[in-house]
Amino acid sequence: MLEWHRATFELKCAGLPPGRLSERAMPPSSLSLHGLVRHLAGVERWWFRIQFAGEDLPLLHYSDDDPDQDFDDLSGDVEEAFALWRAECERSRQITAAAVSLDDTGIRKRTGEPFSLRALLVDMIAEYARHNGHADLLREAIDGSIGR
Repeated sequence: MLEWHRATFELKCAGLPPGRLSERAMPPSSLSLHGLVRHLAGVERWWFRIQFAGEDLPLLHYSDDDPDQDFDDLSGDVEEAFALWRAECERSRQITAAAVSLDDTGIRKRTGEPFSLRALLVDMIAEYARHNGHADLLREAIDGSIGR
């Protein structure tokens, strides 16, 4: 199901020129497809690499001083943002494939509490489902496209 949601997000963004991916098509919201891909790359890194696998990496598109930069700062190349998201998804797949079971655990950085890979996958499905709904509305507002 997570793979389906990742593919669905990519389809919702497909075929638009790079400049249109940065449109904030639902005022007053600052959401854009470009912002969503930046956000999802950061979410993949945070949950799979940093918290579950314990990799020591910088956060993407986030700082305590500017926590919403994934949506607010759309500087940079859109294609590079998609390439980074795809790379983070691939690393997440590798981490998942290397797990012995869905009961393998990571540690929540903020609380020190363990969480299972199973819980992580369920949370990621919910994260993508929510943002695919956003992407669907944005895409329809940008060019009228609807559907999967």
